Amino acid sequence: MIRPFDDDYFMKKALEEASFAMEKGEVPVGAVIVMNDQIIARGHNLTEQLNDVTAHAEMQAFTAASSFLGGKYLQECVLYVTLEPCQMCAGASYWAQIGKIVFGATDKERGFTKLNTKLHPKTKIISGVREEECAQLLMDFFLSKRNKN
Repeated sequence: MIRPFDDDYFMKKALEEASFAMEKGEVPVGAVIVMNDQIIARGHNLTEQLNDVTAHAEMQAFTAASSFLGGKYLQECVLYVTLEPCQMCAGASYWAQIGKIVFGATDKERGFTKLNTKLHPKTKIISGVREEECAQLLMDFFLSKRNKN
């Protein structure tokens, strides 16, 4: 049976958030947090706009989800993010006890898998959802930055 709201659907929503970041001149990473097939939080990179190195898409989404739920634990939630979480965001997901992380593009230099960052033992991981689309958005962004210099 095909679910109307699957990983592909929600990653598309995370990609929309990444596009919002790109429009603002931010690194195009987007995230949504889902509970019971419903988006309860959205986020995209705001590090430049807020002048805050911790303002990653995942961190924005964690804060919004916790506020929405009225609690800090997200065991019943799924984080969809266009780029593999960094060490900081993976650490935050550990403390939030996120139930599942689904990411698109792999971050071969700064991703949590490369850095051997531990996730909560109950957190499930799915990688590579809309991977090419997620990676292409990042490549286009950085190529445009290089061409301006």
